[in-house]
Amino acid sequence: MADEVPTMDENERKVVNEFCHLLEKSKQLFNGLRDLPQYGHKQWQSYFGRTFDVYTKLWKFQQQHRQILDSKYGLKRWQIGEIASKIGQLYYHYYLRTSETNYLNESFSFYSAIRMRAYYSKATKEESTLHDIGKSLVISHDRPDLMVKKLRYYARFIVVCLLLKKMKLVRDLVRELAKQIDDYTSAYEPDDQLEWTLVLGEIKAFIEADNIINVVDVDSSTIVLSHRLTPLNTPPLDKGAPTYLTLQEILIVGNCHEQVKFSELTLDMFRMLQTLEREPQEDLTNQIYDASPAPGRQPFMPMPRPRAVGEENGDRRRENPHKYLLYKPTYGQLNTFLASAFKELPPNGASLLYISADGCHGNAKHTDDAAYDLGGVITNSRREGDAPIKGKRPGLLKEMHCLHPGDLYPYTRKPLFLIIDSDNSSAFQNFPNLFGQPMVCLLSPEQVPTTMQDQHQKGNLFTLFMHSPLMALCHVCNIIDIPITLWDKCQTQIDKFMSESSKLFVRARKLDHSYMQFFGDDFLRLILLRFVFCYIVLILHRGFKGPSYYPMSHPPLPTDEILEHPALYKIVLDLASILEVRGLFAEPGEVDIVA
Repeated sequence: MADEVPTMDENERKVVNEFCHLLEKSKQLFNGLRDLPQYGHKQWQSYFGRTFDVYTKLWKFQQQHRQILDSKYGLKRWQIGEIASKIGQLYYHYYLRTSETNYLNESFSFYSAIRMRAYYSKATKEESTLHDIGKSLVISHDRPDLMVKKLRYYARFIVVCLLLKKMKLVRDLVRELAKQIDDYTSAYEPDDQLEWTLVLGEIKAFIEADNIINVVDVDSSTIVLSHRLTPLNTPPLDKGAPTYLTLQEILIVGNCHEQVKFSELTLDMFRMLQTLEREPQEDLTNQIYDASPAPGRQPFMPMPRPRAVGEENGDRRRENPHKYLLYKPTYGQLNTFLASAFKELPPNGASLLYISADGCHGNAKHTDDAAYDLGGVITNSRREGDAPIKGKRPGLLKEMHCLHPGDLYPYTRKPLFLIIDSDNSSAFQNFPNLFGQPMVCLLSPEQVPTTMQDQHQKGNLFTLFMHSPLMALCHVCNIIDIPITLWDKCQTQIDKFMSESSKLFVRARKLDHSYMQFFGDDFLRLILLRFVFCYIVLILHRGFKGPSYYPMSHPPLPTDEILEHPALYKIVLDLASILEVRGLFAEPGEVDIVA
């Protein structure tokens, strides 16, 4: 039986009606975000702005009129939590749209406050109050959808904490989520029980797989490291060296069958997106170590409405390049996003396409058509119907969602930087420069030693080198635990390598001009120098034997001026000595370089 509607004077009724209006408007706008195109910049900015405005008003309104809303509307704590959760989601999606990491901190602030203030604490037991706006107040008992809201909040909070590398908090949240799932399934025996068990399993597997190297403090406690770009790890560039292009658009694509993933992010995607972001500004003083949860942070300050991309300081370029994260895109989806990035690319801007995917090997070993006959990479294994095309034998049908080199030719009309991490990366090694624009391909090794072949779920080795060269070096040397003092000593050697190789790039006479067009950009310079480090480590390591074990570049980097340079060899071998794994590496004279 419905409870009696509380009596209200005119002012109270006005407050309740205004709250209901704002609540309904906020829900409509929030739900409308799903219909916005995921690509392009301008279509969504004004819509997001309106949505932020309404949520700001709603949040302030419930704060100012809490007493009336509590007594006359029956406002529950979980409803306040829902509003805060939606604001957290808004900031997270704004981060995804803009790539600006500071919005992750805003999202974290709201999610963290929900937990600290225990807004969802009674979601398992509390009666759910439904409000039919402008009519009567209706009560239903003990609804499971409240618990689902709570579980979704936990899953989203974990994603934000993972991206901010707040790993202590992540582990606490995972434990809490496991308990909440147990409570939910025992109370309701729901149809989605298996789904939530799988989500929990994915999170645990993801955390475990990402924990390749354990950097420990003096008291053996693990130190969480950040691998975003900071002033400390930005490779130096000679004064006076020209900056031709800046990285503006990024597509990060993931489809590795065996690799762990969580929330439509494979481990490789997760690593690469951090590599291509700057450390959030407020974390710069604290960037190496994990400080979660943020102490003393006052959430729920009046929300500034995020400014549109490019509005800050006039036309100053973005702090981070804009990026799209595409998990298992179809060919049609990938092509749409590529076309959008191409269209949005400003003058003197460059695009980066990073693909971590299983290979799709071609039918022909020797062919005149390198554009399509050598295969490519599969971005999605989805089948578009099972019926064979009339008159065609199934064996002659090419994989529909295989991205071939030829598919990218139209996009080389503007500067394009390509990174392919796949067991068929060599399909992209003869990329023609049809339009005379800067074009560079960095291609992963196609094989790893048999001792590492069961490690695929932990991410690809080439991407690990791009993400954290020292972590990758430790991984190929089977080093699992490393003291922070030793890590820091080795990191100094890595910095020395980056500085030395940067000078070699600028001085090299045989270097294709495409490289120098990209070299002035901090992110692309970092990637290029880490590629050289990866090449030298693997070619010197005794476990990697032959060209298919080494990364390739197109156009080829000069071996004598860069890849074979004695000064770089010495730094890598000194690193191996510091780590006490010198025996795993050959002497430079023993190595047969294949460019």
